[in-house]
Amino acid sequence: MDDFTKKDMEEALRAITLMISKTKNTKEKFVQGTSQHTLQKNRLKALNIASSLISKELAESDVMDYYTKEDLENALAPIASLISKSEKANEKLAQGTWQHTMLSNNIKALYIASPLLMKALSESHNLE
Repeated sequence: MDDFTKKDMEEALRAITLMISKTKNTKEKFVQGTSQHTLQKNRLKALNIASSLISKELAESDVMDYYTKEDLENALAPIASLISKSEKANEKLAQGTWQHTMLSNNIKALYIASPLLMKALSESHNLE
């Protein structure tokens, strides 16, 4: 995207990759079928879509993992939720701490992924 530098995108991809890893670990702690497990499963899918979209932008290519319009639509809420929860948590942390820095990086990455998701969703509507 024109609004973000290649470095911004690379840092966002690293942050999303870390979020994916942490989400996988968290998901394993919950019993399948519980609301917590489903929440983590939905977040994981949304983060994988975000990772794919950022990778696509970095490669400046049209090649991307295939996601349906429904997949893209379903990714909107988990990404928005992660932004909201991360911003609220970050307000409670002291600047300069590793937790504040990590959440700030995550928030920036999610703000990069969000318009890419909207763009992909818009393009999927145009294909109909």
